[in-house]
Amino acid sequence: MNPSLPLYALLAAVLLAGCSPAAPPQEAAESKQPVAAGPSSPRVVQSVVDQVATVPAATAPSGQEAERLAPAPSPSPPVGPAPAEAEFRAQSPAARPRAEGFAEEARIAGRRDTNELHALRAPSEPTDREKYAQIEDNPVKRAAEQPVSTFSIDVDTGAYANVRRFLKAGRLPPRDAVRVEELINYFDYDYPPPDDREPPFRVNTELAPTPWNSQTLLLAVGIKGYELPRTQLPPANLVFLIDVSGSMNSADKIGLLKPALKLLVRQLRPKDKVAIAVYAGAAGMVLEPTPGNQKAKIEAALDQLAAGGSTNGGAGIRLAYNLARQGFVEGGVNRVILATDGDFNVGTVNFQALKDLVETQRKSGIALTTLGFGAGNYNDRLMEQLADAGNGNHAYIDTLQEANKVLVEQMSATLLTIAKDVKIQIEFNPALVEEYRLIGYENRILRREDFNNDAVDAGDIGAGHTVTALYEIALKGSGGSLSDPLRYGRPAADNAPHGDEIAFLRLRYKQPDGEVSRLLEQPIRRGQAVGDWRETSERFRFAAAVAGFGQVLRGGRHTGDFGYDEVLALARAARGSDPHGYRGEFLTLAGLARSLDPGQGGEQGQAIR
Repeated sequence: MNPSLPLYALLAAVLLAGCSPAAPPQEAAESKQPVAAGPSSPRVVQSVVDQVATVPAATAPSGQEAERLAPAPSPSPPVGPAPAEAEFRAQSPAARPRAEGFAEEARIAGRRDTNELHALRAPSEPTDREKYAQIEDNPVKRAAEQPVSTFSIDVDTGAYANVRRFLKAGRLPPRDAVRVEELINYFDYDYPPPDDREPPFRVNTELAPTPWNSQTLLLAVGIKGYELPRTQLPPANLVFLIDVSGSMNSADKIGLLKPALKLLVRQLRPKDKVAIAVYAGAAGMVLEPTPGNQKAKIEAALDQLAAGGSTNGGAGIRLAYNLARQGFVEGGVNRVILATDGDFNVGTVNFQALKDLVETQRKSGIALTTLGFGAGNYNDRLMEQLADAGNGNHAYIDTLQEANKVLVEQMSATLLTIAKDVKIQIEFNPALVEEYRLIGYENRILRREDFNNDAVDAGDIGAGHTVTALYEIALKGSGGSLSDPLRYGRPAADNAPHGDEIAFLRLRYKQPDGEVSRLLEQPIRRGQAVGDWRETSERFRFAAAVAGFGQVLRGGRHTGDFGYDEVLALARAARGSDPHGYRGEFLTLAGLARSLDPGQGGEQGQAIR
């Protein structure tokens, strides 16, 4: 072939060669090659390749053009002819060229479609390894059978920020991620503070009809610790224990952790001191105890941290407590602040063993605060339980604003414990109360005998902390009870032995440096109840709205027809003073949950036109 032929002539020759009949058997024998399964023999294809190779450089396609024109690699041929190919072989020789052209077009189209599908295919979803403790809602109990309810108080707020993270990402949170008491306790309800530091808090109670069930009453028990300005905090001995393992290498983990801790550093005084320990495959100290006025040095140590490696959390915890003991301040704040996603994978990894380790270390008088970060592998169960075991509190940091709330606005409550091992026990009067149910605190339930046992650990209250607990109560004759009385049980006496007392509240606590508990007691009387929940305080109504929201997120087992619309209406009317915008954000989150819940909205299920 003339080498100066233009490219289109060569392409035409290729097409003509493809339309010619296959080589006869004797030609194939001469070439020592088997007959190809397709319409062209290898010798014809090789001839075409040779001819194309002789195209002058001036007419040859450029590198990018050649890459564009090059055919896509075809998949390996299946064993045996395909049905369409068998039909092609059965056709007469005259019909083969036309059929071959159609087959080639189909092959090209199929290859194009396959490439487009590969381009459009979405990547696989990342493996979700987040861990949450399984929680079953507290059951309804009959006062005649089980009149006493005992639990440990909880000041953690991590569940609220974690629920917010899910909702803002466009997902409803897992049911076990919703701990209702932590949603309620995220907010400050402006309870009156104590008049003095002994007792270190004041107990407030309020009773009114339940917004989601007119046949029951809602009892709110609120505790407010005395407040202490940051400037009056005793000297602080802090150890930042920071996870720098490979799982922390993302913007919402190590990238958020550094500026979050810097917010706390900027609040420190010269009499405070900070040490920094890190752990990955091993643990080590990156900053010796440093006075709080050397902020540049502390922040520089934070800036140099980088994530990589496995996660030996147990070794890090031991090192941090050793550092805290070396710098222990008598009468001061001694605390380890653990910042991690909780994904421990080497060393001590057993959940109970890690809890036992922290419980042993807390005997030295050093508390543990846990700050959770990140998504995808977040171990909420471990973070919450370690804080409980370490006489501290747990928060989840999803934004820098949340870090500012926990470490700056609530610095005194986060760092300074004013009462430890705080337990609540309520005895309901079966002469007036048919049933009751504690809302939340499922993983804080204590045995009745634990209340008087000072060896049993319970929750701690920090300076200025607010704690709220809610009970739903069905009085006798109200029609609000859900269970039938026992056939062979002893009926409660109709005459109430203590007048109009529907319950008796007992509260035990210890001083931060004490080992013997002190007891507070007060009755809760039926006459306290108001006739309409709309006449209650703003704090009562807003707490009820948050409690209703949490229960709806967990499936609404006890809330009936009370849904997101009712939550929003109740919270809007009780928003009150909102200087930091937290209550306004709650309204936004409730609206998001309503939009994300497939059971909400009148247009769900309609076809898109």
